Amino acid sequence: MEKFPLRGGRSTNNSSTGHSGTSYQAVTKKSNGQHPTTLTTTTSLSTLPADDDMIDITPTDENSRNSHMMSSNDNMRHPSPTHSPFGRDFNDHDENVDDKQEVTVRFATSFDGPEEGGISFGGMTDNSDDIPGIGQYDDFHTIDWQRDIARDRMRHRYIVKKRQNSMCDLIKGAHDAWSGWLCVLLVGITAGCVAGVVDIGASWMADLKFGICPQAFWLNREQCCWSSNETTFDSGNCSQWLMWSEVFSQSRSGVGGYIISYFFYIFWAMSFAALAACLVRQFAPYACGSGIPEIKTILSGFIIRGYLGKWTLIIKSVGIMLSVSAGLCLGKEGPMVHIASCIGNILSYLFPKYGKNEAKKREILSAAAAAGVSVAFGAPIGGVLFSLEEVSYYFPLKTLWRSFFCALIAAFILRSINPFGNNHTVMFFVEYNKPWIFFELIPFVGLGIMGGVIGTIFIKANLRWCRFRKFSRLGQYPVAEVLAITLITAVIAYPNPYTRMNMAELIFLLFKQCGISNSDPLCDYNRNFTDVNSAIEIAAAGPGVYHAIWLLILTFIVKFVLTIFTFGIKVPCGLFIPSLCLGAIMGRIVGIGMEQLAYNYPKVWIFSGECSTGENCITPGLYAMVGAAAVLGGVTRMTVSLVVIMFELTGGVLYIVPLMAAAMASKWVGDALGRQGIYDAHISLNGYPFLDSKDEFAHTTLAADVMQPKRNETLSVITQDSMTVDDVEALLKETEHNGYPVVVSKESQYLVGFVVRRNLNLAIENAKRMIDGICGQSLVLFTSGNHVQTLGPPPLKMKKILDMAPITVTDQTPMETVVDMFRKLGLRQTLVTHNGRLLGVITKKDVLRHIKQMDNEDPNTVLFN
Repeated sequence: MEKFPLRGGRSTNNSSTGHSGTSYQAVTKKSNGQHPTTLTTTTSLSTLPADDDMIDITPTDENSRNSHMMSSNDNMRHPSPTHSPFGRDFNDHDENVDDKQEVTVRFATSFDGPEEGGISFGGMTDNSDDIPGIGQYDDFHTIDWQRDIARDRMRHRYIVKKRQNSMCDLIKGAHDAWSGWLCVLLVGITAGCVAGVVDIGASWMADLKFGICPQAFWLNREQCCWSSNETTFDSGNCSQWLMWSEVFSQSRSGVGGYIISYFFYIFWAMSFAALAACLVRQFAPYACGSGIPEIKTILSGFIIRGYLGKWTLIIKSVGIMLSVSAGLCLGKEGPMVHIASCIGNILSYLFPKYGKNEAKKREILSAAAAAGVSVAFGAPIGGVLFSLEEVSYYFPLKTLWRSFFCALIAAFILRSINPFGNNHTVMFFVEYNKPWIFFELIPFVGLGIMGGVIGTIFIKANLRWCRFRKFSRLGQYPVAEVLAITLITAVIAYPNPYTRMNMAELIFLLFKQCGISNSDPLCDYNRNFTDVNSAIEIAAAGPGVYHAIWLLILTFIVKFVLTIFTFGIKVPCGLFIPSLCLGAIMGRIVGIGMEQLAYNYPKVWIFSGECSTGENCITPGLYAMVGAAAVLGGVTRMTVSLVVIMFELTGGVLYIVPLMAAAMASKWVGDALGRQGIYDAHISLNGYPFLDSKDEFAHTTLAADVMQPKRNETLSVITQDSMTVDDVEALLKETEHNGYPVVVSKESQYLVGFVVRRNLNLAIENAKRMIDGICGQSLVLFTSGNHVQTLGPPPLKMKKILDMAPITVTDQTPMETVVDMFRKLGLRQTLVTHNGRLLGVITKKDVLRHIKQMDNEDPNTVLFN
């Protein structure tokens, strides 16, 4: 180390993305971050060696800088310590001011004051305003969490410091303080409005498959019948609403009327699905699917350009109305998270604090995801917990508060629009509040076990079909696949009334309690209602109930199989509603079975207490609720957020314990049968670079086993003061690494820092364009000392784009520790050293591939550009 003295005796842990060898490429990193957590000690200036190429990394604040400068004499060769913990160089602006032969690339941030000098972070200056693109990220790259967070902290400190100078600066400071709240307020308002439009549009188009309101075609069936004096309009009894058979044949019934209705059902379903698929293919390919796997990946720090853009927002909003109205086995609740995240991304650009900082932007996206669930289910608290439990990677406390506020505003706006016309923000509001009996926990847990099994079977079957689609010729014909599945769904669904109706309506029917006004066969009990206000008595099931049970069993089989093939097609499609529907069918059947057991065996000890009075002690609708939660939990592996969403969804606060029991049983069984939920499974299938913090790394490998390059290969590096512009450009052409370690020399391999490929390219291009004299023979310098000028072109000083605090590990560091660093710090890469000398680089790509290799999976499935 005598050749590489460190001023200030600072030891660093370093992180950067780069990668030598085939795997040394950060194009596909998921999250990156430099973590400038360093140990510092003070050292007397008089003890420092006189080395112009010395890397000076002593943290210094403004006061200590002034005191050093006052105490130092003018002839002192070495300047005072120059770097704060964020790499702020106070003296670069004073050196060589009269040397016209030496040209230095200068960068300043938008918040540099006249006396502030350049402000940098971890040794890397924020140059985004002087050179377009510096500090930004390419598509399918990962963000540098620590750098972006440090940039925001320094920007905030500058604003606070300037706030006392003038009223204008005070107003700017106030605006900066409440801009986050204003942004999530706008996101909540917009998400609520978009959700209201989607709900109203989907309801109208879904009813259009059955008929039309001649007096006002823009009204759906329920709204059309509001002006009617009839008390019910089930099965088309409302005279204001005309079935298509009535429009063309003046008859509601008969073979001819049935065929006409059947034809128009298929026609409208095919039209809606074809339009949705064509819109997605033509304008926004990213608008297909649920979007939640990609949102999870983006929130973990991955960049997917266009996935949260305006075209994706428009096409996803229109497409989800069309695909739901087509009668496909999918829901609009999952895509609402994607839609809200698009809104959050677009509105964040109104506030440069968030629009220009990818790490800060993800705070807005987390709040937007909460608003998406809030408007999808009318569950603001459940939305916040869903964002925390399921999708967010970085969720500080202030993001929790802002997510809560955003979800609240979105739910309030949706309630004001009242899209369901029932004064509730949800469609599944239940009216009953009968307490559950203690012994019912047994069937509730049984429903949870069945939900876990059904969820696991669904995940495995859907993954197999999606993998076949991805690697076969079927994937080349997405519109044809959509039309084929829509045709099959429509042909099979129409004859059965439970498959024909909208899935949300079916769930509402299954959740309801049978009363005096219910005419559905599910409520065909041998009861005589003499008093409307009297309690509903327990009774024997009539033939209609048994017929309905058989139809529900067929409905379950049809929807289960069709959902396997539908989830993943190239239209917007969610999975919440199909899962709830499957679980509700299963739960209702179990509930009816329990109800009939209590009726036929009232003297059995488990029924002898509550059921001996003759009142109905078993509520089949409650079993449908619990079953719905069980299957949704088995598919998604949610727990806390699932329970809260379910009781907000239904208003059934009394039934939290049954829901909790079923959710836990479902998760335990699901985890025992398969590790991943449906969203994590699709992340793995698509190869997104996502490091799940819930997984454990149980292997005993070392950093030296994973780093690139291997010990007998060459590591691509840049020297601090001996390479020309031509040498650097040749290295950039010959390799595809996303960044390069900077070393003292290729012989010593002592680490100086790390420079990102994108910044290096942009800085060289900008210097050639803006600075006279820069040519291919100009030396590229990453040092801060005085350079002895020789004959030839002026050198190009690049220290301002050098990250002087990359996180490092030794070659003997256990990979368990390295993986934890990548997960918890959001690293892009870490450099590997031995006795202070650089050995190699470990990138997120290497970590993901190593994990797959250790788990006996194909490491090449990790998506990297």
